Amino acid sequence: MLFSFEDFTIDVSRRELRRGAAPVAVEPQVFDLLVYLIENRDRVVSRDDLIASVWGGRIVSESTLASRINAARQALGDSGEAQRLIKTIQRKGIRFVGELRDGGRVAAPTTANAVQDVTFCKTADGVHLAVATSGSGLPVVKCANWLNHIEYDWQSPIWSPFMRELSSRFRLIRYDERATGLSDWNAEDISFEAFVQDLEAVVDHLGIERFALMGMSQGAAVSIAYATRHPERVSRLLICGGYAQGFRKQGNPIQAGQREALESLVRHGWGQDNPAFRQVFTSLFIPGGTPEQMQWFNDLQRISTSPENAVRLLGSFGDIDVVDLLPKVTVPTLVLHARNDARVPFDQGLMLARGIPGARFVTIDSANHVVLSHEPAWERYVAEIAGFLARDG
Repeated sequence: MLFSFEDFTIDVSRRELRRGAAPVAVEPQVFDLLVYLIENRDRVVSRDDLIASVWGGRIVSESTLASRINAARQALGDSGEAQRLIKTIQRKGIRFVGELRDGGRVAAPTTANAVQDVTFCKTADGVHLAVATSGSGLPVVKCANWLNHIEYDWQSPIWSPFMRELSSRFRLIRYDERATGLSDWNAEDISFEAFVQDLEAVVDHLGIERFALMGMSQGAAVSIAYATRHPERVSRLLICGGYAQGFRKQGNPIQAGQREALESLVRHGWGQDNPAFRQVFTSLFIPGGTPEQMQWFNDLQRISTSPENAVRLLGSFGDIDVVDLLPKVTVPTLVLHARNDARVPFDQGLMLARGIPGARFVTIDSANHVVLSHEPAWERYVAEIAGFLARDG
């Protein structure tokens, strides 16, 4: 989505501020402050409003707040004296007073590659899976992972920049895991073998003979299993934040206890209107996320599956073990893992790279399980992925 005023443009999904065609550098909190002011331009925004929305309710000093407001003004060529765009209302707060073009918030420009088509395929056990395709060129199949929703992800500030980046270069294929998203929620079989068969069903449904395969999180193990069963169809294997062993197989009693506690949290609190329970998972996946991104991820968990299905899925993921399959992978493989990933331990990424013959390993300087478009690691993350996939002949 875009906001346009004077000669400025704010692209919310790409987290970019531009003056004309030139980008304007702003800190993440300053960007969030600007977007919040513009979205609430019909009213005066109080200090408490800003702290709750931009800082997530954390304690913030007056000097920090004032410095971020000044930085926002400076980014727009404004000042505390001129107050051309950001006006201070004494003892009340501040307000964005600029006039937006095109009536306010508008959709960001799209290309033909930024449109996705949604179809459905049926598995051997009768489960309907939702499948999305976008872009053109080399087919890249992204294996389903924890709580996808192909329509919601397409608009999400977490997933959308990545999906659209890949769709501008390749034919990207995604699908919702059984029991999640637009796929059937009433699937009886929630097992690793069912996940592998679902990937087989999607590929056969689309009639793709050879493709690059991408696995993120538990989708990595599913992708590895598929690549060992069908090496003639997989041109390249890309693994991001993946693991070979679920928490019950890793032999770490402390981590196993923590994951069991999370399952209990899901069972008793997932479906409540209060997002506090879901925020625990959000904080593990994207600890460096903006307030907007965290809200999107909280909502994704609520709409993508039921509490009962979430517990069943987590239980199945805990039993994953593809260690014996790693030496059998014969396709070119790239493994990327965030150095401080709070969701999947870094040593799981190392295990994958060490076990797969000839695999290349890249450390991403991030604490987020899902690398976000506003963080410094983003450019290298995308460049490594695009470069690896483009080398397919």
